Amino acid sequence: MNGLFITFEGIEGCGKSTQVRMLVESFEKEGIAYLCTREPGGTQIAEAIRAILLNPLYDSMKPETELLLYCASRAQHTAELILPALNEGKVVVCDRYYDSTYAYQGAARELDEGLIDTLTKFVTYGRIPDVTFLIDLPVEIGLARIQSRSLDRMEKEKADFHQRVRQQFLSIANKCPSRYFVLNGTEDATVIHQQILTKVLSLLGV
Repeated sequence: MNGLFITFEGIEGCGKSTQVRMLVESFEKEGIAYLCTREPGGTQIAEAIRAILLNPLYDSMKPETELLLYCASRAQHTAELILPALNEGKVVVCDRYYDSTYAYQGAARELDEGLIDTLTKFVTYGRIPDVTFLIDLPVEIGLARIQSRSLDRMEKEKADFHQRVRQQFLSIANKCPSRYFVLNGTEDATVIHQQILTKVLSLLGV
C-alpha cells in the first residue's frame, strides 16, 4: 500500500508550520497513521546538514554549496524516512520539499533550473508529492511576523530575495495545478486549516 505524500511550501512567516501542526493534530483525532517531518532535516544526518545550512555565521556560503547541501539532506531524508513511511501506507506531512529548492536556490540564488531538475530527480528517487499546499502571503507581512525571533541564515536575506521566492512558488503552482493547492495566508489560521483538512480527507476518501 502506498501512502499519501503531502508537502507544505511558502515564504518565511507564511504560517505553514502552524498548518502542519494543526493538520497532524486532526490526524491524531481521526486515528490516521502519519509521519510528520521537515526539510532540511528529518533524520540525524539531515538535521546535522540543516544546522550548517541555517547557521547565520555561515553567510559566506556559496549558492552552489547551498544547493548541494540541500540535495544531500533530501537524499538521506527521502530514502531513510519518507519512502519507507509511504510504503507502510502512512500519510507523510513534510514542511518543505524540493519546490523550495526551485524557489530559494533557483529563483532567488539564480542557479540553473536544468541542474536543479537533474539533482532533484536523483535525490528524491523520482517521488513527487501527491499534494502541495502553498500558503501564499505578501513578503512584508511574512517578514514582519518573524522579526521577534532569532533569524536563521535564510530568514536574514533581504526582502527582494524573499519576493523572488514568493513569485517562484506562485509560478510553480501555476505550472502544476493538479498538485498545488494555493491558500490565502492572510486568512485566520483555523479557516486555512479547515480548507486543508477538507482537501486531505477527500484525497484519503474519509
